[in-house]
Amino acid sequence: MAVETGHAQRNGGDLVVETLAALGAKTVFGIPGQHALGLFDALSRSPLHFVSSRVENNSAFAADGYSRATGEVGVLFLSTGPGALTALAGLQEAYATGVPMIVVASQIPLEGLGARRKGMLHQLDDQKASAANVTKSQRLIQHASGIPSAIQDAWTEAVSSPQGPVWIEVPQNVLLDPIFVPAVEDALADPFDNPPRVELVREAVKWLTDAVRPAIVAGGGVRRGNASAQLLSIAEKLNAPVVCTPGGNGAFPWHHELSLQSWVEDRYVTEVLEDADVLVVIGSSLGEVSSNYFTMEPRGRIIQIDAEPRVLESNRPALGIRADAGQALTALDDALDASLSADANWHGATPQAVVAETLAQVNARLDEQDLALERKFMADIREAVPSDMQTFWDMTISAYWGWSCWDSRDGEFHSAQGAGGLGYGFPAAIGGSLGLQSLGLPARVLAVAGDGSSMYSISELATAKQHNAPVTWLIVDDGGYGILREYMVGAFGKATHTELARPDFVKLAEAFGVPAKRVKPEDVGDALREGFAAGGPNVVVVDVLLKMFGPTHLDI
Repeated sequence: MAVETGHAQRNGGDLVVETLAALGAKTVFGIPGQHALGLFDALSRSPLHFVSSRVENNSAFAADGYSRATGEVGVLFLSTGPGALTALAGLQEAYATGVPMIVVASQIPLEGLGARRKGMLHQLDDQKASAANVTKSQRLIQHASGIPSAIQDAWTEAVSSPQGPVWIEVPQNVLLDPIFVPAVEDALADPFDNPPRVELVREAVKWLTDAVRPAIVAGGGVRRGNASAQLLSIAEKLNAPVVCTPGGNGAFPWHHELSLQSWVEDRYVTEVLEDADVLVVIGSSLGEVSSNYFTMEPRGRIIQIDAEPRVLESNRPALGIRADAGQALTALDDALDASLSADANWHGATPQAVVAETLAQVNARLDEQDLALERKFMADIREAVPSDMQTFWDMTISAYWGWSCWDSRDGEFHSAQGAGGLGYGFPAAIGGSLGLQSLGLPARVLAVAGDGSSMYSISELATAKQHNAPVTWLIVDDGGYGILREYMVGAFGKATHTELARPDFVKLAEAFGVPAKRVKPEDVGDALREGFAAGGPNVVVVDVLLKMFGPTHLDI
C-alpha cells in the first residue's frame, strides 16, 4: 500500500541512489534494463549524473576510467543476465588493476531465485557466481531496508586496500516495491587501516641497512597508495635505482638520476635488478611484464610489499609484507637513516652512474633496431600532449611502447595492462574526461587504440557525442591485430588470421557527428594539437605499421 507523502512514491531504487549520493558518488555508468527499471526511475529523482554507454563492457571500462582519473569510486549499474555478463571483461581489468568500483546489478524477482521459477527473461542460475572471479565480493540484497547498509559496507570494501570492484545484486521487486524507510541523509565509508606488521618493517630495515646494491620496482600499488613522496624519499636514502612497471608509471620522477624509467621489458634493466643484493618490490606481483616475461632471475634477497596477500611470493620467495603501499612506505621511510645513501656501491660505480649507463645502453640498442619511425611517432605524441593531460591506452603496439617509454610528466598514464583485454582505451577515456569535468578540472584526455581494439568500442562514439565528452581518440590503423601479428611472425615465421577488414574510421566517426581526420605519421603531432584545442570528442586516424622493439641484446 502506498504511503501518501505529497511526492512520488519512493522505492528501493531510491534507497540505492540516495545512499550512493550520500557516500559522495556523482556519476553513474551503465545501461537500463527490464529488471532495473525501479533503479533508473529513482535516478530521475536523484542528483546523480547518468552516462549511458552502448555496450555494458564499455560501461565498466568507463566507470574504471572515471575512478582512475578522479581518484573517486566508480559506480556501475547493470541489468540482469546478458547485461551483467557482458560487463565481466571490463570488471576483470578493474579487479586486476585495483580500481575501486560499486557494481549494482539487478536480479529477477525474489520468488524466482533459487530455481523456484524457471524460464524468466535474463535469468541465470547463479548470477553472483559469474562475478566471483572479477570482483572482491558479491552481495544479494533481499529487503529494501538492508540497501543502505549493504552499499555502505560495499563502498568501504571497495576503497580498502587492496582496492577493487564490489558486486551488489538487488532483485526487481526490491527495487520497485514502495518503501517506508526514510530518505538516506548520511553515510560513512572509511577504508580499513592496513599497516605493515612491526616485526616485518624491522626486518626489512635490517636488510636495507646492510645492503650495498639495493634497487626498487615500483608497481601500481604505489600510485594507488598515493606513496610517490615516500618512494622518492626512500630511494634517495638508499641511493637505490628505481624502475616503474606500466601500472606504476609516474610513481617516480622520470628524469631523476636514480630513475630507470619504465623499461621493465629491457634486458639491460633486468640485469640491474638481478644484480641487486636487496630488491624492494612495491605493489607489483613481479608478474609476466614486470619480470620481463619471467626471464628475470634475482640473485639477491627480495622484499615484497603488497596489499593483496595472494600476490606475496606468488612468483618469487621474498620477505612478504602485506600492507597498503602508502602505510608501508611511510613506516620504512620513518625507520631508515638518511646516511645509508653513502653505502651504495655497484661494483665500484655509483648508482647514478649505473642508471646513466643502463639508459645509454637501452638507447644504443634501440638505435641498432631500425626503429626511427616508431621512436619519432611516440616522441611526436609526447610533445603534442600537454604536460598535465591524462592518457588512456588500449592494448596496441603504441601502448606497448608507452609502457616503456612514456613519461607521464604531470599527467596520469592509464592502460589495460591489468587483464589485457581489448577495447579499454576509448570508453575509459570517456569516463575519465567526464569525471574530471564534474570536478571542474581540465577534462581533455587522450585515448590511444589500434584499429582492432577500436572496433570493440566504436559504438561509444555515440556516447561521447551525446555527452560531449572532451576526448581526442587516436586510432593507429595498421590493418589488423598488430601485436599478435608480431608474436606469430616471431614464433612461426608467418601470421595467421591477424589481418582485418575495417571501416573508414573517419567517415564512421563523422556519421556519429564526431569530427575526424586522417593524417600521415609525421603529422600526428599537429593533428593532436588541433584536436586538443577543439570542444567535445574528435578522432585522429593514422595509417602506419609500427614495430615493437626487441627487448634484449642476448639470445634468451
